[in-house]
Amino acid sequence: MTDPLGPLLELPGVAEAVQAARDNVQSVHRHPANRRGWPTTAAEASVRAARSSAYLDGGNPEIPDDGEVVDPILAGALRVAEAIGPLLPVWQRAPLQALARLHLLAAADLVDAAEHDRLGRPRSARGVSGRLDLLANLVTGATSAPGPVLAAVVHGELLTLAPFGVADGVVARAAARLTMIGTGLDPKGLTVPEVAFLRRPERYREAADGFASGQPEGVRDWVLLCCDAFEVGAREATSIADSANA
Repeated sequence: MTDPLGPLLELPGVAEAVQAARDNVQSVHRHPANRRGWPTTAAEASVRAARSSAYLDGGNPEIPDDGEVVDPILAGALRVAEAIGPLLPVWQRAPLQALARLHLLAAADLVDAAEHDRLGRPRSARGVSGRLDLLANLVTGATSAPGPVLAAVVHGELLTLAPFGVADGVVARAAARLTMIGTGLDPKGLTVPEVAFLRRPERYREAADGFASGQPEGVRDWVLLCCDAFEVGAREATSIADSANA
């Protein structure tokens, strides 16, 4: 059968960008601080990712000195970050179940109590359910596309669908992070590609709109942006590891 994501690797510049992303991420995993002390650097990367993701969705990324987070978007993003590890097996086996859990964690403080029973349930808008099923098939083995491509597609598709109607950005970026870990692109979760999107939010949204158009140029632009973010995220990870090793 034809790989549904195979044509993406044939778009100009994509194969080269994928290889560059892989090389940069792999180099971080060889950093001396990450050979034995990676749980510490991964934890710092997770928090930075959550803060960046929250800010992109309009939250306050600052964590108070007393650790008492009151911003509902940041609180949700931090809960999601903490759940990434435990959710990885679920994501690889039953992605839709993992997405439901991510949304429950991300949006718990963003809806009224009366709406809590709707958390984790995709909108009934036409096409949402079917496209989520297709996405789940990709995650569970319907493609052999490399990790950078699959992570970009997962991220872009969830931004496009906005399947839950609230906290979709936090969920999309967390799902991309799960994909990076699950595909072996970043198995220890050391990188922080979210900071690249944070630094250029308008470019991020513009590229996401291009992906949503479904046009080859727009999809290519999005994949290239994500690959560049993986490289930026690897540099962020290197700075974390350097600090840990100081």
